[in-house]
Amino acid sequence: MNLFLTVLEIVTPVFLLGAIGFIWVKMGFEYRVEFVTRLAMTLAVPCLIFTSLMRTQIDPTALATLSLAALVAYGAVTLTSYLILKISNLDNRTYLAPIIFGNTGNLGLPLALFAFGEVGLGYAVVVFAIMAVLSFTFGVWLVSGGGSPLKALKEPIVAATLLGALFMWMGWETPKPLTNTLQLIGQMAIPIMLLTLGVAVARLKPGRMGRAVWLSLAKVVICIGAAVGTGLWLALPAIPFAVLVLQISTPVAVTSYMLAEKYGADSDAVAGLVVVSTVLAVITIPLTLAFLL
Repeated sequence: MNLFLTVLEIVTPVFLLGAIGFIWVKMGFEYRVEFVTRLAMTLAVPCLIFTSLMRTQIDPTALATLSLAALVAYGAVTLTSYLILKISNLDNRTYLAPIIFGNTGNLGLPLALFAFGEVGLGYAVVVFAIMAVLSFTFGVWLVSGGGSPLKALKEPIVAATLLGALFMWMGWETPKPLTNTLQLIGQMAIPIMLLTLGVAVARLKPGRMGRAVWLSLAKVVICIGAAVGTGLWLALPAIPFAVLVLQISTPVAVTSYMLAEKYGADSDAVAGLVVVSTVLAVITIPLTLAFLL
């Protein structure tokens, strides 16, 4: 009973905020996703990443080990997903990136914060940052069919990650008034991302729902298996192990739909993956947390 209440306390704020965004749009109120997303991804989230890395009390060696674990896990997910899509004769350009890269920002960060506190958020930011770099390099390359990976260096999230890592390793910290300002801006990130997730899901026009169901289920199995296997192989401690599994197994991100739309992949099919995997997360995330806690 205590475990059930603990899981309920963790997931309820996440899904309630998403539901508020969903209902807001369905009631006909205005919500400019492009503006809010730009605000979050160019200002709020970079500030959250930078301050979390700069002020973390986690041993840098532990963060480096988690970074390696995230890279290995994503590599395993990539290889397994590629083989499944190859066998199923499905288009890699449409389906591979959405299966690999989950919603580590909108869902993963708040879940890690509510489940494991500031320490969990510190670990989750590392996995999110690695996902962001991979998504804006390898992920864009997959969806677009080419392009320069160096474009990722222009993304504020990548710059904030590199700068935060530098401050962490050197033991530097910004002046207190600036730190407080950056933290205040960063605190916008999580509620904004959850509201925007609900809004985006409400506006999606999903397609190929039958295929989306089995691919979403396959994604959960592949991602949890890869994360658990990697965590056990590298002997991660309990909290970084749990954060790795939670982050890698998050549902398909709305950004996958945006990239598919931008680069001419089958965006309706990706929208179906976003909707189905997010709905499934209402079941899979509590079960995963129950396993991890």
